[in-house]
Amino acid sequence: MTHAYALVATLQSFMSDRFEGRKDKGATAVEYGLLVGLIAVVIIAAVLLLGNTLDGLFDQVNDALPDAPA
Repeated sequence: MTHAYALVATLQSFMSDRFEGRKDKGATAVEYGLLVGLIAVVIIAAVLLLGNTLDGLFDQVNDALPDAPA
């Protein structure tokens, strides 16, 4: 009986330690969501600002390459 009590006490202690800080995990998820959104905005802005320049650069490189043999 004492073995079972010790097992239950250990399980209860483990679970209380594990789930004690669950209140803060929501804020962390929101922060990660905001960070992902900010990264997406930066990527979209970079593509819009550099898109035509990169397209012209790739066209220059493509024109400079020799044609593939048939």
